[in-house]
Amino acid sequence: MWIGIDDTDALNKGCTTFVATEIIKDIVSLGYDLIGYPRIVRLNPNILWKTRGNATIAIQVGIGGGRKNCIGEIGEKIYIYEKKKKEADEEDIIEVVDRIIREKSSEEANPAWVVSKRKFSRKLYSKAVKEIVSVKEVKKILQENGAKYRCYRGEIGLVGASSAISWKPYDRTYELLTYTSGKKYIEKESVIKMDRLFPSTFNNYDYENDYIAIFPKANSPVFYGIRGENAEDLKEAMKILVSSPIERWLIFETNQATDEHLQRKKIEEIKPYESVIVKGKVKKEPFHIEGGHLIFSIINGREIDCAAYEPTKNFRKLIEKLKQGDEVIVYGGVREKPFTINIEKIEIKKVVEIYKKIENPFCENCNKHMKSIGKNKGYRCPKCGKKAGEKDARYIKIERPKPGIYEVPVMARRHLSKPLKRF
Repeated sequence: MWIGIDDTDALNKGCTTFVATEIIKDIVSLGYDLIGYPRIVRLNPNILWKTRGNATIAIQVGIGGGRKNCIGEIGEKIYIYEKKKKEADEEDIIEVVDRIIREKSSEEANPAWVVSKRKFSRKLYSKAVKEIVSVKEVKKILQENGAKYRCYRGEIGLVGASSAISWKPYDRTYELLTYTSGKKYIEKESVIKMDRLFPSTFNNYDYENDYIAIFPKANSPVFYGIRGENAEDLKEAMKILVSSPIERWLIFETNQATDEHLQRKKIEEIKPYESVIVKGKVKKEPFHIEGGHLIFSIINGREIDCAAYEPTKNFRKLIEKLKQGDEVIVYGGVREKPFTINIEKIEIKKVVEIYKKIENPFCENCNKHMKSIGKNKGYRCPKCGKKAGEKDARYIKIERPKPGIYEVPVMARRHLSKPLKRF
């Protein structure tokens, strides 16, 4: 039995993963088991009506069999099983899910749940993580699969709840989330130690900006989250942290840090609200706008603006060095107004050579430097009139950025963006 939930939180409070832990706690108390990891499935990060990271939840339940593994504690230890021996009773599951969502969802949210004995085609997830999916499309899929569902105050949550169920991992990471209703304190030095001891984890600490990245930015029951490629490492990593007490913890399987939201496109194919990988040459050189943001454009048939916004901090120093003619590949989400790519990563393929004049030609007859006649017209000695060309001046070659892939700092990364350490 698959459960999908979405949109139980608001922009400034709540967390759908916490609601998931409440559902899991009650389902386990009925004697049912988790089949595989519960899942955090991030969808299109550019959707205007999202709440923060656009996360949805999928959980598979039943009577488990095969190997079991502890993945958390919610009052008692929580185990997952590698296979399902028997299906759960649909009415039992619906009663728990419906009750918890009504009790625990934010009053400002538009929550929805889906319960299905069948897993939906991955095509739904693939579209939802890259494009816009309509409620009408989703309802058709739910009806075709005999799924049960319910919405509160609006239907948009159905898209996320259904898409979460349809995710079939081609790439995956894990996140250990902790929760507390009390004081939230964590020792910075322990975060740094954990980050260095467990290289399979990522996005823990931003060394350049002295920023602890495992804290959520919103008011939420989540205390901290450790992300990584190995679920077992996360349990050991948690032991390194020195923090105020946690009340529960749970490991989720996720599509975070996979770049699954990105599509390779030509500039003329790009649409608003997509996330793209696009190749071009720099046309408009970088310039600053109000707010500390940096804008430049690339061209490859057509032209499009690209932006390194203020939160990307020192990443903008790299962007400032781009020159007209540089060949780049830009990774990022597309805004509608202004029509711009918000850069997540940039690959510099080839840079043009830039030279800086440091000395005018020297007249050996008069022992004086010549003076410019005009732009690109050469030089002339002011005393004897001897002439020289532009190439006779003395130049130095300006150091340019080295070819390679560069990413925004940890503090500015989107949940779905794959960090370079995973490449």
